[in-house]
Amino acid sequence: MSSSDRSQAVDVQGVKGTYEVRTFGCQMNVHDSERMAGLLEDAGYVRAPQGADAADVIVFNTCAVRENADNRLYGNLGQLAPKKAARPGMQIAVGGCLAQKDRDTIVKKAPWVDVVFGTHNVGKLPVLLERARLRDEAQVEIAESLEAFPSTLPTRRESAYAAWVSISVGCNNTCTFCIVPQLRGKEKDRRPGDILAEIEALVDEGVTEITLLGQNVNAYGSDIGDREAFSKLLRACGRIDGLERVRFTSPHPRDFTDDVIAAMAETPNVMPQLHMPLQSGSSRVLKAMRRSYRQERFLNIIEKVRAAIPEAAISTDIIVGFPGETEEDFAETLHVVREARFAQAFTFQYSKRPGTPAAEMDGQIPKEVVQERYERLVALQEEISWEENKKQVGRTLELMVAEGEGRKDDATQRLSGRAPDNRLVHFTRPGEPVRPGDMVTVEVTYAAPHHLLAEGPAKAVRRTRAGDAWERRNAAPAAEQGKGVLLGLPKVGVPEPLPAPTGGCGLG
Repeated sequence: MSSSDRSQAVDVQGVKGTYEVRTFGCQMNVHDSERMAGLLEDAGYVRAPQGADAADVIVFNTCAVRENADNRLYGNLGQLAPKKAARPGMQIAVGGCLAQKDRDTIVKKAPWVDVVFGTHNVGKLPVLLERARLRDEAQVEIAESLEAFPSTLPTRRESAYAAWVSISVGCNNTCTFCIVPQLRGKEKDRRPGDILAEIEALVDEGVTEITLLGQNVNAYGSDIGDREAFSKLLRACGRIDGLERVRFTSPHPRDFTDDVIAAMAETPNVMPQLHMPLQSGSSRVLKAMRRSYRQERFLNIIEKVRAAIPEAAISTDIIVGFPGETEEDFAETLHVVREARFAQAFTFQYSKRPGTPAAEMDGQIPKEVVQERYERLVALQEEISWEENKKQVGRTLELMVAEGEGRKDDATQRLSGRAPDNRLVHFTRPGEPVRPGDMVTVEVTYAAPHHLLAEGPAKAVRRTRAGDAWERRNAAPAAEQGKGVLLGLPKVGVPEPLPAPTGGCGLG
């Protein structure tokens, strides 16, 4: 059985109980949560039905990036306290970045929590739950370094047709606003052969889209001694039969080299999409952030990408109100936004991250000033996003049909899908059946700032192996759905030591 085929029933003989994983934060946390779910199901738990009042085991996979992350966690834990008191045997576990950071504090503030585990020992979750049950006391275990690469653990993937593939963990940067390196550790790269083996196993299961994942994904290779390892990996993905779409997130401008741009342009299944975090358009602020590029370097990357891949949709992250940001600095950010013409920007008002250098910097910006700048930035980006989307009207696009991305699809008799550049397109439901993972060719007829419409009849429908996989997963009786698999990896545990660097990784 595939790793995506999982039981959601609660009446199977031998089941320990139900579980729920609540995820906060980045894509790496989403990926880790899939691993937590896989571990729990291998241990005999089943996923709690949607709408259930409370599961037997509730796991919080936390994020420590935002200033109010702890308030959000303790608010959620507080709501569960009376439910746990009324249900003997119910267990609560807290993992992720906030657990790595706060450790014993969590149990002191919420003594009804049973397990606290960190970012480096996700694989211990079932053991810690059992130990807490047997000893009738909280178990707090925080590893200081990675015990097993996340992708060596079983998984419960949320999608039958698309999957995350982690290629590295940790980060070697020292951005003054970010606490991630302290919580995830230094970058550790996975061996190329293991990555490709996992991708090939996923494709065998029916997956046709993968997203390569890392805190600083295009720095891949620094740990194995090959500066071109990431571009070689992209090209190797292009040689995997049945893999139709390859994406990656999130790169860093410092490590975005010409060989990566060439690999993107020359590898047909690498999608014309790039998420390139800007953070600020002011070179002075970038220096204060300890971002190792400046405005000119960033815009030069955008120019090169557009020259090599004219149809590329580029998105970004921007922080408004970093300590010491002046009106002139903010004007530089607006300038870069106008020049880069991002398809989308994820904009954030700066908030203090406890434990980061920026939290102690002079020149903290008043909330009302940050809010006003933020609103100007959002208005500008909204205008640009709409203008860029209008350029898509009249284009014929092949969409991968998505599951659950169109909230109004039932009311409008539409379906939703993702274009190669990852734009969301709502399209008229074809006369023939289509499934998530299938491919539909449409003509774009209307553009809004955050989505496109294709209101005419579909030009073509292509049933795919991914659609077959989705159909199998949803049609299989719950009792027949199996446990997780190791996705082509030889064993669970820490991989053997890497060989001495030889200047290449054999990816071509």
